[in-house]
Amino acid sequence: MARLVMKFGGTSVADLDRIRNVARHVKREVDAGHEVAVVVSAMSGKTNELVAWCRGAAALHDAREYDAVVASGEQVTSGLLAITLEGIGVNARSWQGWQLPIHTSDAHGAARILAVNGDEIVRRFKESKQVAVVSGFQGIHKETGRITTLGRGGSDTSAVAIAAAIQADRCDIYTDVDGVYTTDPRVVPKARRLDKIAFEEMLELASLGAKVLQVRSVELGMVYGVKIFVRSSFDAPEDIDPHGEPPGTLICNEEDIVEQHVVTGIAFSKDEAQISVRHVPDKPGVAAAIFGPLAEASINVDMIVQNVSADGATTDLTFTVPGADYERASSVLKKAKERIGFDRLDGTTDVGKVSVIGIGMRSHAGVAAQAFRALADAGINIRAITTSEIKFSLLIDAASTDSAVRTLHSLYGLDK
Repeated sequence: MARLVMKFGGTSVADLDRIRNVARHVKREVDAGHEVAVVVSAMSGKTNELVAWCRGAAALHDAREYDAVVASGEQVTSGLLAITLEGIGVNARSWQGWQLPIHTSDAHGAARILAVNGDEIVRRFKESKQVAVVSGFQGIHKETGRITTLGRGGSDTSAVAIAAAIQADRCDIYTDVDGVYTTDPRVVPKARRLDKIAFEEMLELASLGAKVLQVRSVELGMVYGVKIFVRSSFDAPEDIDPHGEPPGTLICNEEDIVEQHVVTGIAFSKDEAQISVRHVPDKPGVAAAIFGPLAEASINVDMIVQNVSADGATTDLTFTVPGADYERASSVLKKAKERIGFDRLDGTTDVGKVSVIGIGMRSHAGVAAQAFRALADAGINIRAITTSEIKFSLLIDAASTDSAVRTLHSLYGLDK
């Protein structure tokens, strides 16, 4: 017998037929003797609809009321799934985030989980084998008593946090794909599903463009040692052996992976913008003057390259931001021009970022150099490069992104 958390995303609970399919997945695990908590997202498209209603009601709306509205999507799903489970003979009840409770910060719309109380779920496991169906994506700020939401993909984070709180053996993330792939199969048809991937690698993939998991959920799994299993909700529930190993990808500690590859996967993003701040005085405090206002505006800065200008007295700073933030970032910098002292601002949204990830890079030299040669042979120009211990990222022309991904995927043997 194991203790499991099963998380189902929006496409998995998109309508009543799919909710019935989810119920059969849950019943399979319950019938196998496992203790089960389920975390659900809102039905596909429902959160977008609720967000649109908030914006339609008032362009500048109270973030606390926004959370009260958008959190209702998960409440509907959890209630419907609990009803469906009861209908097929599974003892179940729904829980909202505030009922457990899941305590969070007060950053409405992007709250962080501070603590989860799973005592009542565990008590009901022992007394009546009751399945807990928990609304994901939400919690409560203890001091104000207001409902909070965790941001896009927050149900993943809810699931891993609950798994840690109830000391689950595993957290299964059911989604519309059957695992984590070496890259996007839509770009590289030969991309392979990974059997296992280390937390650190998954953290890099998630932060660099892979959409399988929310970054925060991977962080929590790594910190609390919660094994995460990504699998498909569209596999027929009756065809899966609950005691076997179904198709999917296990995200675990590095030491649990016997055969480690030099390169594990390639992530990419076409939603990038490049900004160059030209002829900035080369003196202490200038970087803070540039990046401080961007941080205050909640604009995430990624790749940063600094070059000394031709005159030797000034410097050029080039960095990337999400494409959606390009106009806002440019506006913030223009307002701070006098304090920064730059001569001119250049930028473009016609760029893409390709990142190569693998824990094997720690012990292998020349991995990045191979990429540089391969891309040069393919006629792909590199605009900027950043590196860390287990990954390197390249900024290139957006039109070359798919070609670069295919070139590097083949170079490192990921399609074999």
